[in-house]
Amino acid sequence: MKIILNEDVYNLGEEGDVCDVARGYARNYLFPKQLAFPYTKENIANFESRKASIEKRKEEKRQQALSLKERLDGKEVVITMNAGQGGKLFGSVTSTMIVEELLKEGIEVEKKKIDFKSQSVKMVGTYPVTVKLYENNEAELKLKVVSQGGMEQPPQKTAEEKAEEKAEKKAEEPESEVSAKEEAAQEDSTEKSAAAKASAETGAEEKSAEEAAAEAVVAAEEAESEKEKEE
Repeated sequence: MKIILNEDVYNLGEEGDVCDVARGYARNYLFPKQLAFPYTKENIANFESRKASIEKRKEEKRQQALSLKERLDGKEVVITMNAGQGGKLFGSVTSTMIVEELLKEGIEVEKKKIDFKSQSVKMVGTYPVTVKLYENNEAELKLKVVSQGGMEQPPQKTAEEKAEEKAEKKAEEPESEVSAKEEAAQEDSTEKSAAAKASAETGAEEKSAEEAAAEAVVAAEEAESEKEKEE
């Protein structure tokens, strides 16, 4: 059903926007909280009269977002966690932790606007974190996770450890995936052999044509020589 938003609703729209939503969502959530009103002639007229004030608030939000972006872009947020000797955290970093760290510096950000870019932070190290702002604007933070012992990066793995890890991953691969890879490698090898054979045949054909042409030239020269002798 069609509705008109009375307030900004995250992932739906802004004040004054006309949206299509499920009837139950409107009746059970948006209307009781007065976040939206039904799309009727009376409500349309009401929002038309509020148009200037709505636009003014949008412009204020744009300016606030630009100001916040300047403060956040490239900012380093350091969070200290309990971690094991290998740098693995006992727990994981959450958006709430980042919001709390920013709040210590007087920067207010909603936790639902924090985006870890689909990665789970479970090791010490440095990670990019995006903060979603108004009208598709974004700011990028640098999240630095350190252990209580001061470890900032996980220890480098030895060549032997890397080889063992690779072997374990290979062993965990489904049999069908291994077969598919082997089949692909075999097909690639067959294609290369066929290409090499075709190239060799083409070269042989070209060589044979060149030899025939040379023989024809020699025969012509001999015929010319015999003719001169007879004369």
